[in-house]
Amino acid sequence: MAVDQIRASHLRSNNATFGVVQPSVVDIEAVRTFAAVADTGQFQEAAVDLHITQQAVSKRIAKLEQALGTTLFARTAHGARLTLDGRAFLPHARELLRAVEKAAASVRPGERALRVDVLHLRIAPGQAVRAFYRANPDVDLDVVTLPGAVVETAVEALLAGEIDASFRAVPGTLPPEITAVPVLNDPLQVMVGPAHPLAAAAELRPSDLAGHRIWIPGIKPGSEWEAFYRSMTATFDLNIDRIGPNFGSEALMEAIAESDGLATLVGSGDRYVWPVGHDLRRIPLTAPTPVYPHALLFRTGNRHPTLTALHDHLLKTRRPAPTGLWAPPGWRAQR
Repeated sequence: MAVDQIRASHLRSNNATFGVVQPSVVDIEAVRTFAAVADTGQFQEAAVDLHITQQAVSKRIAKLEQALGTTLFARTAHGARLTLDGRAFLPHARELLRAVEKAAASVRPGERALRVDVLHLRIAPGQAVRAFYRANPDVDLDVVTLPGAVVETAVEALLAGEIDASFRAVPGTLPPEITAVPVLNDPLQVMVGPAHPLAAAAELRPSDLAGHRIWIPGIKPGSEWEAFYRSMTATFDLNIDRIGPNFGSEALMEAIAESDGLATLVGSGDRYVWPVGHDLRRIPLTAPTPVYPHALLFRTGNRHPTLTALHDHLLKTRRPAPTGLWAPPGWRAQR
């Protein structure tokens, strides 16, 4: 039985007992063959149009007539002529074929928007997708932020077909159905207010942050972000905490601006806006440069043309990896 079959429970046979409705299973290819014979009036010509044998046409029509419980064609020496039931069925058959074609077209690669997951629109991946759209304004994109904010959530959504791509750090292994391409190493910077002891520095080593409180509220337990900062804390002997609720980036910027002891970490590709009076400073980290490694995750074999274009754009425009970068051991980072 073909996959694309329609169960018709309200078709009444002209050969059945009056008033009895017989449920039927209708094969879409048989319906397509029926329409071809109706158009050509010949089984042989329909076979040529469909690139099958005349015997296959006859079998399909016989199967359809059996399913419907009626005769659709009167066979004559000059070809095939529609019966009254055949004429009644023809417009519905054409409508059914149009619906099937429309349904198939809706999921063909490129016929729908590419659905891309980013953790936050202001951080580097969100900015990278925005740059891609600005370079390709005719593409159809749907940018979303999945709940959960962990790589496992993104992988499940990719496997379920809920999204086409996601930007995530990959600290471990992935299912073979998922491809991960390192596309964006985002160097970290220290952000401090004007009264902070480190505010005048042009650049800092990660070890220079030892003894200073680095506040990053909202780190989700069990997330790759937590794993990243835990590894960074252990490597450079830092004090990174997530104490307190996360009221958003604007509240964090305000707290940093008003404090002479708080600092936070941001990616160099992140784009935040704050009032001029905050006078915040973003100071690069070097020797080594900690980078947060974003990879583009997608289902292996996804043929959406916009995904291919996004992938190629990211590889073409990605910056060279900084000399002496640091990322947690085993993480997939561009080297």
